[in-house]
Amino acid sequence: MASPESESFVRTFARGLQVIESLGRNKPEMNIAELAEATGLSRSVIKRYVLTLTELGYTSTNGRSYGLTPKVLNLGLSYLYSLPFWRQAQLELEELSQVIKQSCAMSILDENEIVYVVRIPTYKILRASPTLGSRLPANVVSMGRALLAESSETVITTFLEEAPLKRLTSQTITDKAKLHAELLRARSQGYAWVDAELDEAICGLAVTIKDLDGKALAAINVSLPSGQITEEEAVEKYLIPLRATASNIRSAL
Repeated sequence: MASPESESFVRTFARGLQVIESLGRNKPEMNIAELAEATGLSRSVIKRYVLTLTELGYTSTNGRSYGLTPKVLNLGLSYLYSLPFWRQAQLELEELSQVIKQSCAMSILDENEIVYVVRIPTYKILRASPTLGSRLPANVVSMGRALLAESSETVITTFLEEAPLKRLTSQTITDKAKLHAELLRARSQGYAWVDAELDEAICGLAVTIKDLDGKALAAINVSLPSGQITEEEAVEKYLIPLRATASNIRSAL
């Protein structure tokens, strides 16, 4: 992997992506001064990038500010289309959600976070429900816990050392030793259960989708209202259909 100090690191390309990310995470439209402040780049540099991005069709302008265009979706969709099981996962999770009458999702692990790549909602549990591309801390959600549990000890150790284990609710595990024990438990039982650690209103049951070599590629889950179901009840009711769905998705590999 090329570092920013490496000769093979293309700084201009990296800065262009930085501008796109800044436009995506801040206001719908930003002027050059705002982009310069958000990225730490000079206004003259920002002006060159937004003019180039506008010429390529990734941004549009009203003459004063710039915003992203739908063409930017091509960048994210290219990743989704590269997943050999993504289309199959959509179909399988839609069917699972219809059968069990609960929200289902699939996510991948990206460093210390999970990223939603499929989500089939039934009703709103969270105040701000995740959507496609949403990111959440991996340690406080069932899919993240399942993916971490299937990772190598090196990955787990690095995560425990570097990830900010912020207390989001009274139930959030912030003790590294306790979290490590929970990951080992999830690995041993083949599923992860997380209750009210992200939000007091939600709990979840998750399993991983593995490749032909047994490496966890993604995780799927069932989201449930916290306080209305125990881990034992969730396992009895949802684990078998959840594992069957994971197996069906895996068949697309």
